[in-house]
Amino acid sequence: MTNRQISKSANQQISTWIELEDRYTSGVYTKRPLVIVRGEGARVWDAQGRAYIDCVGGHGVANVGHCHPRVVAAIREQAEKLITCPESLYNDRRAELQAELVRIAPPGLERVFLCNSGTEAVEAAIKLARLSTGRPGIVAARNGFHGRTMGALSATWQPQYRQPFEPLLPGFVHVPYNDLAAMEEVLDENVAAVILEVVQGEGGVIVGDGDYLRGVQALCRERGALFIVDEVQTGFGRTGRLFACQHHGLQPDVLCLAKAIAGGIPMGAVLLGPRVGELPSRVHGSTFGGNPLACAAALAVVHVTEEEALPRRTAELGAYFLYRLREVDSPLIREVRGLGLMVGIELKRKAQPYLAALMERGVLALSAGPIVMRFLPPLVINRMELETVAEAVEEVLSSASKQVNK
Repeated sequence: MTNRQISKSANQQISTWIELEDRYTSGVYTKRPLVIVRGEGARVWDAQGRAYIDCVGGHGVANVGHCHPRVVAAIREQAEKLITCPESLYNDRRAELQAELVRIAPPGLERVFLCNSGTEAVEAAIKLARLSTGRPGIVAARNGFHGRTMGALSATWQPQYRQPFEPLLPGFVHVPYNDLAAMEEVLDENVAAVILEVVQGEGGVIVGDGDYLRGVQALCRERGALFIVDEVQTGFGRTGRLFACQHHGLQPDVLCLAKAIAGGIPMGAVLLGPRVGELPSRVHGSTFGGNPLACAAALAVVHVTEEEALPRRTAELGAYFLYRLREVDSPLIREVRGLGLMVGIELKRKAQPYLAALMERGVLALSAGPIVMRFLPPLVINRMELETVAEAVEEVLSSASKQVNK
């Protein structure tokens, strides 16, 4: 078979895969015209063999990199022993993971509920906050994103996610982020909990102010509400600390984790402090939560994150990346902001065309709202790869600027 015939056959196969997904998918996803078939470290490859620097990272999942050998080995070894085991029975991997999560967590978080995703973690946090306090109210922030199931969606602010499914759950209030006076005004005796992100990811990579976050925590203590910190996207080294709340010395009553926790295997966790109180048995549960396969993967992620010093590495590389992007001279840029390797470029125009142009140059990135380009690379990315990303951003925005000026 000639090279031309092989190429034609490969293209036909790719077209078949795309056609199959287009035919049978639910339709709720907007898909890019790429078939990704392999990943390693900070790169992924499409079905034609082209490599991309991955600043999507599975929407912030691939912190330890794609197919880290220790995560792969842990999954393989566990899959040969035991894949599923409900929490009505004890399990060795689950016990080890729960102990490790408590060890690495901010002080005071000594109980763990395991589930399968970030939105499930938030759902559990909301339910347990209402149960523990006997209060109905939940306060969240404008531009915050906490998930898409009905409870988590009620805490999410963006109208495009909420409006198709209204009416949502009652009792939710949204106030401006980084505005302590606005929080103080609504935090009354009916509020069970406040839920906040330390860095608002989906909302545009908005970095929380330390004084504000500590002020909210103090108000919650004063007024009997629980302080829930959503670290679904910021956890496991993403911002340059193991957990973003550690930048500000926060001690949340409830910590929501997911995304990067298990290296790509679906998993979520809710860590609970003493102010949550004792919980009656059977008030909540999860069929797949805490399954041995996910727990084995998560244990490997915790060990890799610590042993490879990924938070410290992320802080150093994130500072360089922010500096490098702020050096890009383009009238299209309104602001470059972020923390660690969670970085956003706010533009004066819609971001999507520039994300498509980056993809043509071998860089995959995300949006965060209509006008922000978001970068969530694996934390194992190296400086040379980040420089390549910055150069691609520079080329794309420079080319667009020239077209604007014509």
